[in-house]
Amino acid sequence: MRIGICDDEKEIREMLRDKVQNLYPIADIWLYASGEELLAKELPDILLLDIQMQGKSGIETAKELRRMGVQVIIVFVTAMEDYVFQAFDVDALHYLVKPFSDEKLLEVLQKAVRRYEDRKESESITAKKDMPSLFITTGGTHITVNYEDIVYAEVFDRKVIIHTMDSDIEYYGKLKDLEEKAGEGFYRPHRAYLVNFNFIRKYNATTIYMEKGQALMAKQNYQGFVKSYLRYNQRKGK
Repeated sequence: MRIGICDDEKEIREMLRDKVQNLYPIADIWLYASGEELLAKELPDILLLDIQMQGKSGIETAKELRRMGVQVIIVFVTAMEDYVFQAFDVDALHYLVKPFSDEKLLEVLQKAVRRYEDRKESESITAKKDMPSLFITTGGTHITVNYEDIVYAEVFDRKVIIHTMDSDIEYYGKLKDLEEKAGEGFYRPHRAYLVNFNFIRKYNATTIYMEKGQALMAKQNYQGFVKSYLRYNQRKGK
């Protein structure tokens, strides 16, 4: 979770940073000295935003964020109450009037964190629904398997065996068909195996060790595997 503090007074920024860090030690605290700096940089999940600043005011900055479609959770921090109604126009969560107690800051931050966690949970559920999946019929039972849940797959005696962290699913099919559907997050290091890059723990020229189980590496596929795995990690920022 990233909590941003935007205030043009250095002492206020650092004071708020220390208070927030004390209340939420595991949060990443990002500081911005102006609205212009905030708009030019990567944005946090929760933002404590001063209203009266040199250059762009906090209200102007918040309006620009909303015009950009950014849904950062905004908490205005100000010494004046005159802007409270404008805060509603940009869907601000709260309006903290200086001076405020540590208890009030904690109360507002807890409310912001709850909204952040609710939003993340909702996004996760939506992503899960939209996730590409494989529809399998095995033993008269119809099963849907999300591709991202597949650790690796192998072929044995005309059957494909899909290994997830929770189960092993067998069905009659071709590994080549699964490879084509699974996409670029997967690689076929051996004619009998298809691995999900996301579950790899380590590898060498003969074996890929997954978070569950292991897969064989064909000698002629090793260099291609390494290049593809490095590209995958670069895309994921690993």
